[in-house]
Order: sequence, then C-alpha cells, then structure tokens
Amino acid sequence: MKKSYEEDIIADIRRDFASRAEARRPFETQWRLNINFYMGNQYCTAQASGDITDVERDYYWQEREVFNHISSLVETRQAKLNTVRPTLTVRPFSSDDDDVKTAKSASKILSSTCDKLDMDAILTEGTMWSEVCGTAFYFVGWDDNAGLDVGDGVFEGDVCVSVVPPFEIYPDSLFSQSIKDCRSVIRARAVDVAELKRIYGKSVDPEPSEVVALSAVSVGGGLTAGSSVNKFTSGEAENSAVLIERFSLPTRERPEGEYAVVANGVLLRYGGLPYVNGADGKRVLPFVKQAALENVGCFFGASIVERAIPVQRAYNAVKNRKHEFMNRLAMGVMAVEDGSVDIDNLEQEGISPGKILVYRQGATPPRMIDCGTVPSAFDAEEVRLMNEFTQISGVSEIMRSSKAASSAMSGLALQLLIEQDDTRLSMSAEYVRLAAREIARHILRLYKQFGADARLSRIAGNGGKVELLRWSASDISSDDVVFETDNELLSTPAMRQNMMFELYKLGLLTGADGKMTESAKHRFMDALGYGGWDSDLDMGQVHTARAESEHCRDKYDINEFDDHGLHIDAHVRYLLTECTGGDKAERLKEHIRQHKSLLESNGAPQQNEPITEDIV
Repeated sequence: MKKSYEEDIIADIRRDFASRAEARRPFETQWRLNINFYMGNQYCTAQASGDITDVERDYYWQEREVFNHISSLVETRQAKLNTVRPTLTVRPFSSDDDDVKTAKSASKILSSTCDKLDMDAILTEGTMWSEVCGTAFYFVGWDDNAGLDVGDGVFEGDVCVSVVPPFEIYPDSLFSQSIKDCRSVIRARAVDVAELKRIYGKSVDPEPSEVVALSAVSVGGGLTAGSSVNKFTSGEAENSAVLIERFSLPTRERPEGEYAVVANGVLLRYGGLPYVNGADGKRVLPFVKQAALENVGCFFGASIVERAIPVQRAYNAVKNRKHEFMNRLAMGVMAVEDGSVDIDNLEQEGISPGKILVYRQGATPPRMIDCGTVPSAFDAEEVRLMNEFTQISGVSEIMRSSKAASSAMSGLALQLLIEQDDTRLSMSAEYVRLAAREIARHILRLYKQFGADARLSRIAGNGGKVELLRWSASDISSDDVVFETDNELLSTPAMRQNMMFELYKLGLLTGADGKMTESAKHRFMDALGYGGWDSDLDMGQVHTARAESEHCRDKYDINEFDDHGLHIDAHVRYLLTECTGGDKAERLKEHIRQHKSLLESNGAPQQNEPITEDIV
C-alpha cells in the first residue's frame, strides 16, 4: 500500500471520528451526569460545553446531604433483570433427520460456549451499563490466541464476547434505530502502546488519551458535618494511544466491507470485515446493542436515571430545607441588642444549661425568636416526590423494601401488584433476551466460519452427567436461535411451580387410577426444579436416560433389567417429536413392540396404545 494512500485513509478516519464525537457529545454529557448521580455526586450540573461542574454551597451552614434514591432504583431494577437468562435452542433448518441431529448438536455447542464464556456475568455487566447510561453494547469476535494449544504456541482459537460501554461507540448516524440500520460504526478507546505492539506488531507513540476516572469530591454535609463521594470525571491515560476501529458494511466497491484500525497516525490494519457473522453468509457489524428503553428515531437508548434526576434534585432540596428548619428550632435563633452582651462568648458557647448570661445594665436582655413549627408542606412534598420515583422508574415500594404497603393487604392484591411491577420491567427484560439471542447467533456463525477442525466440548447432560461432544463447523447447519422459555419476568419460577400444583390438584397429571406414573413423577419434579435431588435413588431417571441414549444407535437391544414402561414412554416421545421416519423409525417401532410384549407377559399394566404405522 502506497504511503500517500495510507495517509489519506488515516486522515479520513480521524476526520470521521472527530465529526462523530462532536455529534455525540450531548449524549456523552448526559451519561456522565447519570453516572455521577448514581454514585452519589448529586450537586453537579452539565454545562453547554459538555463539562460536568460542581455546584458550590451558598452558605457555610447550608445542609447539602445526599439522599440517594437513584442508586436503590437502579439496583432494584438490575436485580430483577438479572433473573432474565433465557434458555436458547437451535431450530433445525428442515425436518430431515440430519438437520434435526445437527440442530441438537448446535444447541449443545451453544450451551457449552455460554458456560465457558460465563455469559451470565457478561449480561450482568451489560445490564448495569444499559440501566445507568441507557445503552450497552457487546462485541462478538474471534480470538486466535484462545482455545486449546495445538502445538508450537499455536492455538485453535475461540469465540470472545466482551461488554462495550456506550462511551466507545460512535455510529455514522444518531438517527439509526439499531446496529442493523448503521452503515458503519467506530469503536474508539485508549489502549496501552505495548499492547498495540503485541496485537498488531507495529510501534505506536503514546499520545494524550482521555479516559474515564474517579476522584473524591466533598459535596455533602451541613452545619456540623461533611461528607465525600466519588466523582465520575475524565482523566489521562499514560503510555497509551487512542485506538480507532472503523467497521463498514459491504458495498459494491468493497464486497467484503471495510475494517480499518488507526492509532496516533499509524495504520495498524486495513482490509475487509473479518467475520461472516450475518444471516445467509453475509458480513455485518460485530456488535449487539442492548437498551434499557428505546428512544424513538435515536441510536442510543434512554435511562431511568435521566428521568429521575429532576425528582432526585427536588427530593434533596426538600429534605435539606426541612432539616435546616429543624436546626433553627433545635438550636434557636437569638436576638441581641448591640453592645449589650459579649457577642464572641455567646457565639462560641451559645446558651448552655445553667449558663449565667451577663448583659449591660439598662439594655434589653437577649431573647429567642419564635421560629414556629416545621410546615406540613415539607412532609406532603416529600411523600409526593417518593410517589414520583415509583411512577418514573416502575419500581414500587414492594420491590425496593421487600414488604407490603399495608399489613391488611390480601395475598391476591399483593400478587397483582407484583405482576404490575414485572409488567413495567418486561420491556427492558425483553431487550436483554433479544441481545442474548443475537449474541448466540453470532457465536454459531463464527464457529461455522472458523471451526473447521474437530473440537471437543464439555456439556452438562441429564442427571448431572457430563457429556463430551466432538464436533466441527460441518455440525452447525442452522443458526436460527429461538427462545425455549417465555420472558422470565412474566413467568417466574414461583408462578410456574404454583401452576404445576394447580394442574396436579385438577388431576391433569395423573392417570385414571389417580396416580402418577414414574415417568410423569420424574418430569413433575424436574419442572419444579428438583429433577436431580434424589438422582442416586431415582431408578426412573436412570431408565429414562438409558432409553434416550438408545436413540443414537442403529441397533436396539433389550436388557432384562429394563423398565419397559419407561422405555416405551421415552421411545414414543422420540418418535412423535424428533424422528422423521425411514428405516430408523421402523426399527424403533419394532423395538417398542418387543418392550410391550415383555411388559404384557410380566403382567404389568400397559401404559401406551399400540404403535400404529402412521405414528410417523
């Protein structure tokens, strides 16, 4: 690549980055203000220049305590959203046996990868950023230095997923609603120059690199006390340079898109988008967006924090003015005639109990001014502001304090209030689910692109067993990831367990004799979350697992110790749900007939209807 051509690329990227940073500045100012209020630095304000400045107190006696309700609101919302961990499965490309089999393998690969990457922790961190700033992003890429060492310091590589704060993302248009609507995205962050040398193999000189930092600031306190809180501000990283990565979608001129990396005037990498991570083998931007609340026609989402800031300021003002009024009532305000007493002594010692107050003969003795009582308007305004917190955030007192608003509230009314709270949060919860699903799709597509060599994955199987699955890219025929469970906020574990008990009471889980079969009992316990609590004693679970393992074989043998009823249930379920016909289905039908024959000869009750030819 010619020197002048490189310089043109570098100049274009830096000019593009500066333009996007200036356009995004109002959003960044709001994010900084949100984080300061979340951390307790609530006596600050945003300037037109984008800086966050502290608000000084007007008088030395002024009460400036912080009554931080924003932090508790965000923590409560995040605690609820952290329960949203959808179970994902891969839908087969077709009903063909091979596609069904590979889809099951892909689901297991996805489950193993999520455990290995600790996706729960990644989603928790992303949710924290989205709740405070309104938006969080995930980068899904491929790390050549991850995975097993195949020899001579060469690794097989693996998928990497990381949380990207909104401070690092610069879209080409702030009016794009999602990542899919953007033609290009810039990611910029400060990186140590030694790390740049290790990754890209080129030397980069350090430059002033702005990073977010924390510092202590004294903002709280009042007449007799002071307090210090953390302040979210900007700092300068040492021995670092600003790494600018521009990802651009494919065009007619660039069929594979553009991926350019620049740091302090050095072009570190230039080429096409490295990942085939879109549907139908297309190259798309390797980012996934998660919003707390969507802004109509805007790339960045909205946060509950920015809506609660005016209420928080008003609440602090009401509480502090109320305490100032109470200070006047408790300490008193004295009127003294000029020259009648020793003012310095009176200021230092006040009027202590038993104090002898000497005043000039003929002067008016000092007297306490009647300050009245604390106006009831303070209490009324405080209650009203607390109600506003609830209305704005969707977090009620039940969720924040973990207790009912009234001791006389019935269980049904309490359940309705809890469901209303969950409904308010369901939109944010759905954004978490959609982000998790999109991350899963990217993971499968990257494995399909880079996982040509055979790999080995550890998967948690039934009954607490660990399965080892050997697979390669050819075992991933579909990347159509779908939700296996409903929104966790709309269907909590307690609600599902209660529903199971109601179904049992109605007799829908028992047979004609009013009893549950061993197979149904096992599934019932599993639905309640106690599927493996007695795995050492539950022979039904062992028999079911053995029957399911036979579906992977070409020949079916009957063991004299088999529980024929459980085996029949497992085989029929497989025929009706996964097996699509052919010789394998015919062999399995014959195997079921053998089980039925042995079951009848032993005098046991028959649990299933005879296998008919049109079962598949």
